[in-house]
Amino acid sequence: MSDFDHQAAGKEARRAAPRRSWTPEEDHRQDALQRYLGALASVAAAETREGSPAAGETDTAPTRPRQDRGQAPGAPLVRDVMRVPAVSVPGDMPFLDVARTLSREHLSAVPVVDAEDHVVGVVSESDLLAKAAVMAAPHRPGPIGRLREHHLYEKSRGETAATLMTYPAVTVHPGELVTDAAWTAARSRLKRLPVTDHHGRLVGAVSRIDLLRSLIRDDAEIREDIESRILRREFLLDVGSIEVTVDNGVVTVAGRLDKTLVPKLLEAIRETDDVVKVVDDLSPS
Repeated sequence: MSDFDHQAAGKEARRAAPRRSWTPEEDHRQDALQRYLGALASVAAAETREGSPAAGETDTAPTRPRQDRGQAPGAPLVRDVMRVPAVSVPGDMPFLDVARTLSREHLSAVPVVDAEDHVVGVVSESDLLAKAAVMAAPHRPGPIGRLREHHLYEKSRGETAATLMTYPAVTVHPGELVTDAAWTAARSRLKRLPVTDHHGRLVGAVSRIDLLRSLIRDDAEIREDIESRILRREFLLDVGSIEVTVDNGVVTVAGRLDKTLVPKLLEAIRETDDVVKVVDDLSPS
């Protein structure tokens, strides 16, 4: 992925991100998002080298190509992280009942299904807000206002999930790579995706946080990987003599080590998945 692609992706992410006040958890959230985007960028770069289309080359496509076959062994799939059963609503559910369902289930959107459980659309908080805003308005705007907000007012006429929903729904398959589902969520700016079988029937749902947790490991997992795979197996070192700490993907290595081994050890740690930076506090033995 080129610097231009990175900058464009960053601008789009900033435009899509909701404005929020700073909280003590905000730094960690931002760091997790950076690691998430870094994981996607790494996949895009690898696919570009192999001749696969990179992000930006298929701007008219809503998603990246599905890859239900030929995945790399061990690559996480949507079926590994999706949640079942998925909450859904029938197309004839009234507006107020849809709103109550979203509130009760703490969801921002819910798939709309037909009698055979095929996903026909998605109704979201935004769809319901358009309806609620018009219902609460003291008077209708003039001709110019109606023209400007034509789509909003057309949608507000709906009374059921089927007439308020957005369609066609953006969905993913259980056999898709998590990285492909993440691209779909990112490009569609959706927090939650319905998971359907090859007949379009709802089988689960996957959220951005589910995808994030699958794409990046937490600090404890990174540390365990470094200690077991690199220190013990690759360098045959006594873990007690080398202290490894990980804080939001930043690895600090301390202790005493033969200076000829230091560059190789640091390089091996830098190449470890989800490591964003390595701090060298080693002393020569």
